[in-house]
Amino acid sequence: MPRKNEPAERQCLVTREVRPVDRLIRFVCDPEGRVVPDIKGDLPGRGVWVTATREAVDAAERKRLFGRGFKAQVTVEPGLAGRIEVLLTERALASLGLARKAGSVVDGFQSVEAAIGRDPVVALVEASDGAADGRRKIRQAVTRRFGREDALPLVASFNADQLSLALGRGHVIHACLKSGRASSGFLERVDRLERFRIGAEAEAPRSSEPIMN
Repeated sequence: MPRKNEPAERQCLVTREVRPVDRLIRFVCDPEGRVVPDIKGDLPGRGVWVTATREAVDAAERKRLFGRGFKAQVTVEPGLAGRIEVLLTERALASLGLARKAGSVVDGFQSVEAAIGRDPVVALVEASDGAADGRRKIRQAVTRRFGREDALPLVASFNADQLSLALGRGHVIHACLKSGRASSGFLERVDRLERFRIGAEAEAPRSSEPIMN
């Protein structure tokens, strides 16, 4: 999101293309001249913008473009893209925890299966290291409700340990999201994380209205 009084579009330091700020990452310099990613877009100081993909951030670091953007001698600590991915992952998981507190998350195989059959479910969340058999059975429940197994977007960006920690539960493999603002916020952050990992044009789970039959 743009900061107050800032335009909704900015130019990427790497590609020179003008993009919406939600497709970019803002960077600032700390008092020691180190380049810092401003994931929330609220840090003080002059900022430069880079397309929000690992490829673009790696290119900015490799080609030493940050010094040009800031018109100053700056320091970029190695592994900038990796640190950004960690920050984006942490933000997404934190928003999943907020969605749980808002009552928008159902977890546990049987509870998820039941919710799919009756509730305004907008997305599935599955651990990336979960068993294929459990995933197949969840798909069957989706098909019974909506007529096709891909009717709900799937978030499989996190492993069981990450989901368990975010939800404050033991060994979470399956979860689903019910319609609501908190669910939309989580899906938006997952979208940003996956676009960073895969590329700006990659398809990632998006918030949607519940499919009702």
